[in-house]
Amino acid sequence: MSALRQLAGQTAIYGLSSIVARFINFLLVPLYTSRSVFPPQEYGVVTAFYAWAAFLTVILTFGMETTYFRFTNKADDGVAPRRAYATAFFTVAGIVLPFVALCTAFPDAIARAMRYPDQGRLAWMLACALGLDALSAIAMARLRQEGRAWRFAGLNLLHIGITVGLSLYFFAYRKPHDPSIGVAHVFIINLIASAARFVLLAPLWPRPAGLDPELLRPMVAFAWPLAIAGLAGMVNETADRAMLKYLLPADVADHEIGVYGACYKLAVLITLFIQAFRFAAEPFFFGQARQADSRATFARVMNLFVAVCMAAFLGVMLFIDLFKWFIPNPAYHAGLRVVPILMLANVFLGIYYNQSVWYKLTDRTRVGSTISLIGAGITLVLLFALIPAWGYVGAAWATLCCYAAMAIISYVWGQRHYPIPYDVTRVLLYMAAGVALWWGAERLALEGALKYALHGLLLLGYLAVVWRKERAAIRA
Repeated sequence: MSALRQLAGQTAIYGLSSIVARFINFLLVPLYTSRSVFPPQEYGVVTAFYAWAAFLTVILTFGMETTYFRFTNKADDGVAPRRAYATAFFTVAGIVLPFVALCTAFPDAIARAMRYPDQGRLAWMLACALGLDALSAIAMARLRQEGRAWRFAGLNLLHIGITVGLSLYFFAYRKPHDPSIGVAHVFIINLIASAARFVLLAPLWPRPAGLDPELLRPMVAFAWPLAIAGLAGMVNETADRAMLKYLLPADVADHEIGVYGACYKLAVLITLFIQAFRFAAEPFFFGQARQADSRATFARVMNLFVAVCMAAFLGVMLFIDLFKWFIPNPAYHAGLRVVPILMLANVFLGIYYNQSVWYKLTDRTRVGSTISLIGAGITLVLLFALIPAWGYVGAAWATLCCYAAMAIISYVWGQRHYPIPYDVTRVLLYMAAGVALWWGAERLALEGALKYALHGLLLLGYLAVVWRKERAAIRA
């Protein structure tokens, strides 16, 4: 019970930066998608570039965050945490510096490959910001490992604060914004925020002498399967937005990407909770692995995680008529039909992340690569099959099918090598109940105050039932 409280407490603190702060950042969506700022075709440019940014982030960090956690906790191997940290940091630096140099030398060629031939400056600014973020990620991982959650949260809040403040300045205070700069404002703002956080992390930069050549090889051996898994995971998470540019007609692609990208943001409550949970859960799982009841603890964590995710699903879907106005331009609202599909997809993704503990604790990181590659294959096949006919709706269904398949594969495989007594029936009931309550409420077709009152009661009832069941299970 104390372990669960520790995890819940750390998730809450990390949530200040990854849920609360990102939710504040989400409030920029009404600004970016308002009639006076970016129409769908311009917002589509931002969406497409940041879809590629997700792939590049995985390459630049090379799985070194998880690798650092693993080697720091190998106490019986005599690995000093500072040696592991310095080795991870300089490994990432060895990837970042050539990458930024390449993008500085050939920005226009890179932009042409992305089918944005006139946006070389955007490619360069994004590359610089990603390089700074990759190095910052390792320093932030050290804060997580050392349990300095409040400082971690503060630095991320600062990053978001700069982003929000400058966005309000450029797009609200100085509106109309300079059309000669256009979407480049977004990239300038992100670069400034990344640079500020990187500079403030300077006290955590390791000395070059801390790099351990003998430790480098086993760390890279542990990391590269995670990097491949992460890269395949990014195919699953962001290839839909990147591939829309290539699979839709050129005259509508940016518009469709913009609509899809804006509506994708409405799944933010689940995706950001998953992110915050992962920040706290990864060191938690490694630390709990030696406890006698660790597997039962992992199973209880899964129950609570799915319950919270489905509560978020209900909260958004039962009140979608209100949430949609976070995107104030009705030109985007045609994409709302993908929101429930994407939210359920991310619930399955969260389930998969929970299950990944089995192959990380048994040092079978290649399993993660294999499952993610299978998922990437499913994603790409379905994207090519569905996007030409269904557009971004096909992209959303491809995402759901991919994550559901990955969760099922991981569960079956994991039970053979590291059995965890997951309550599959309870997890599926939580998911089915959430979907059924939403679907049933939609069929009633109520209006006005009565509609919102009933929807509120449905949400509270779901939470009450879940709380009662989980409280009884913990006491038992």
